[in-house]
Formats: sequence, structure tokens, C-alpha cells
Amino acid sequence: MGVATYLKDEKDAIKKVILESDLEIKPVYTPDDLAQSGFSYEQDLADPGEYPFTRGLHPLGYRSRNWTTRQYTGFGSPEQTNERFKLMIDHGQTGLNVAFDLPTQMGFDSDDPMAEGEVGRVGMAVDSLQDFETAFEGIRLDTIGSGLTINAVASIMLAMYQALAEKKGYAKTKISATPQNDILKEMIGRGAWIYPVQPAVRLIGDTIEYAMQELPRCNPVSVCGYHIRESGCTPAQEIAYGLLIAFAYVDNVVARGYAADDFVGRFSFNFNIYGNLWETVAKFRAARKLWARLLTERYRVTNKKALLLRGLFGGGGSGMTKQQPENNIVRGAYYALAAALSGAQTTALCSYDEAYTIPTERSALLSLRTFQILMDEIGLRDTVDPLAGSYFIETLTKEMEAKILEEMDKVEQVGGMIEAVSSGYVQSEVARQAYEYEKKIQDKSVTKVGVNKYTEGADMEVELHRYDEAAAEAKIRQLKALKKEREQSAVKKTLQALEKAAAQKQNVMPPLVECCRHYATVGEMADVFRQIFGEHQEPSIF
Repeated sequence: MGVATYLKDEKDAIKKVILESDLEIKPVYTPDDLAQSGFSYEQDLADPGEYPFTRGLHPLGYRSRNWTTRQYTGFGSPEQTNERFKLMIDHGQTGLNVAFDLPTQMGFDSDDPMAEGEVGRVGMAVDSLQDFETAFEGIRLDTIGSGLTINAVASIMLAMYQALAEKKGYAKTKISATPQNDILKEMIGRGAWIYPVQPAVRLIGDTIEYAMQELPRCNPVSVCGYHIRESGCTPAQEIAYGLLIAFAYVDNVVARGYAADDFVGRFSFNFNIYGNLWETVAKFRAARKLWARLLTERYRVTNKKALLLRGLFGGGGSGMTKQQPENNIVRGAYYALAAALSGAQTTALCSYDEAYTIPTERSALLSLRTFQILMDEIGLRDTVDPLAGSYFIETLTKEMEAKILEEMDKVEQVGGMIEAVSSGYVQSEVARQAYEYEKKIQDKSVTKVGVNKYTEGADMEVELHRYDEAAAEAKIRQLKALKKEREQSAVKKTLQALEKAAAQKQNVMPPLVECCRHYATVGEMADVFRQIFGEHQEPSIF
């Protein structure tokens, strides 16, 4: 009895497999499935490095280059963060992905009452250029690219990075920085916003416009579906929302008189990896195809390099569990495998202890070694896109593409992404999906090993990252000393120039760079924008 016959005879006993994106997985796939999906090699797959880039961006894939490893790193003081940066680079990491503490993300200085108890807790505390000078001491800014995981004050951090490079003797044309700079996803999935939607998007437009003219190797925005996925959306929604957010930023810059062809190649993406391996692979293959196709159709982009969906695929924080945390080592390896099979250009992996603490040196290095084992031992660099041509993968990619377009259409029907965020529509959708998924965990219709199945056995002892109150107090003393020592008249003058640019709707990046050069603080610069723009009021979604 053949496999297909056996399955047909026993079909009533076969459990349905429904992915998070509401796609059903069949037990067996054949050439008929490809034919029924309308699959075309030229239109849906093509050769690696060729439109629509389903198989990846480079003709030889990982045979020509390793993926970049960029672990999310940063905690406590700039001194502590610098030490961890150097540790990871010394062990083979090829890029930086900088974590900032919550006060920095929200535009508060370390000595602000709003920052009490949070200085350096979940990332590096940054108040001024002085902190960047310490954090990046001894790091070659012309060879190491830096991701800056910051959003509401991304314009400030990009300006600070330029000021740092110039002070260290690097030409601004030689440095590579990628601020996350995606405020719409903050309003959807994370909450670290400051300013209302329209001026917040305008700030992103300013960074894109400025980078076009002054920072040729910087990627001024990294659209981050990652956090929306972490908040509960499906994989299809993650891509749909991410693409529409990117289009909102494109529209802002196009309205300034630029052609999308001139700047959209500088966009990057940060997408999430956890859950079903096949769904993950299909979502990234479909995402690359749709980005290229929709840029061509909507904005008449013709530059091949501008059509490439570039970015960091990784993380997997929501897949990690506090229960039986050593299981996360195994999960992380499969997430890294999914990233590689998906054709990731850059990867980062949540460490096994990240479900409950800031990673230790041991766990961070273990995540890095996971990538290195995949690259150097397992054979994932042997051939380009090894899953290409699979009846299953190609059919699933086509189905994922259709599901992403369906989710995009829902947003378009409520007026586009900016309106959907302003009204709370997308936030409501994500909250609903999160609730539905948690119900499935609780009723065990979704299996989570060690949480709702195979829970026998004691949990291991865990090492927690203790909040360093002494380091926080030292940071505040350092900031107070800086405010006394700097040239106050120059700081005042640069902040006044920033206020004028913000009020008159001029590009704020040139005055921001000047503010940073004279050691204006993050809080002072953010407060200028608060005064001009006001603050975002979260819409009710219930």
C-alpha cells in the first residue's frame, strides 16, 4: 500500500494541521498542488539573485558570503556595554545590535524622575555623545555596522552616531548604522512612542531624506514587524503590516518630491522567527517576492538593488519559555535553521535565558556558536535555497502570499496604515490574535513543550541579571557633571536652532547633529520635539 493510499484510507484519523496564518497543511503534496496554485518558475521563483528574489538576494547565497551575526546587546552603563560588545566581536560576531534602556527610548535623561529605577535596566543608558564615545571605544566604525534599536528618538541617535564617527576621525560617508526608526510598529505592538502619528512619521522622513544626501552607507529605517509578531499577530499579518508600514514611510518621502527609486533601497526590515518552521520559511520567501513586485507596481521602482528586501531575520523571544529554559537552546537552534533556510542576510538569536533575564555572557556566546555551527559544520552554506522546488514549500509560499495580500487589503479598506494605527484598528487585530493564541495554549490545542505538554521534571536553577543601582547612580552623577562642564551657550544655541527647524517643518537632522556635537542631552532634544509636536494619545481599542 503506497503512502498516498494509506493516508486516504485513514483520513478520518489524521489530525488537521492549521498554521497560525490560518493555512491548512496537507499530509502529502504532489505536482498537482503546484499546478493548482498557478505556480510559475519565472514569476514565482526564478534563479537566486533574480527578480522576484524568492530564492534570496545573492546568486550564490551563503556560498558567496556568510550571513551577518548581530546579537542584541547592551545593558547598564556604556562601560559595561562596551565590554560586552568587545566580547562578542572577539568571538566572531560581525555586527552590533545595540539595546537601549527604557528612559533613553522614551526621551528621558537618566536624572529625570521618570527614569528612576529604570536607568540601564533593560539596555544601555545613553544621555549624550559622551556615552557613545565610551560605548564604542576601540570599535572600528568603518568595518563594524551598528543596528540601533531605538524608535521615537531614532533621529537623535542617528545624529549622535554621525557626531561620534566624526569625532573619532571617520568620514560620515564611511560609517554604517541602521536605526530601527519604526514608530508605527511601536504604536501597534510595543508602546515606546512619544509624539503623535503625523509628526512622528515626519521625523522618519527627515532621517531618510538626510541619509540620502549625507550618509550613503546608513540605512535610515528598519521596518520592524518583529515586535508586532511578538505582540500576537500571525506570520501573515507580520509581513502585511510590515510592508504597509514601509509604504507609509515611502509615501512621506515621495511627497517631498523624491522618486522611490532613489531611496527605498536603503530600507531594511527586522522580522521574527519562531513557531512552525515551514510557515516561517514560506513567509520570508513570500515577503521578498511581494516587496519586489509591489514596489514595481506601486512606485515604478526599476533599480534592481532597490527591490531587494534586506534585513535581520531572527529573535524568537515569544517562542522562548521560562519553564524548562534549557529547551530554549534547542528552540534557538531551529529558529536559526529557519533563518538560514529562509535566506536571511543578517540574523540575531534570542538566548535561552532571555525569557526571564538579560542574557549572561555564557548564553550570549552559546547563541553565537549556534549560528557558527550551522555555517561551518552542518552544511547550510553548501547550496543556494535547498528547499526550492519542493511541492510543499512552493505551494505553501503561494498560499502565504495570498494570505498576506488578504491582510493588506483589510488595512487598505480602513484607509491605509496611518489611519489604521491612528484609529486603533491594527492594535485591536493584534490584541485579538494574541488572546486567541493564548487560549489555544491554555486548552492545549497548540503544543508548547514544557509548558502544556511533557511538563514532568523540575525546572533548572536560573541566573537572574540583578539591577545595578550603583551603576545607575554613577551614571546620574556623570550626567550632572557633564551638564556643568559643557559650553552652555553653545548648547542653548543649538537647541534653539532645533526648535526653529521643528516648528518651521525643516529637516531636523542638521541641527540635531550640531546639538549632539555640543553634548546636548537626549532629554533636552526630545523635549524640544515634545514642545512643538505634543505627545501621542493612544486610541481605545476595547
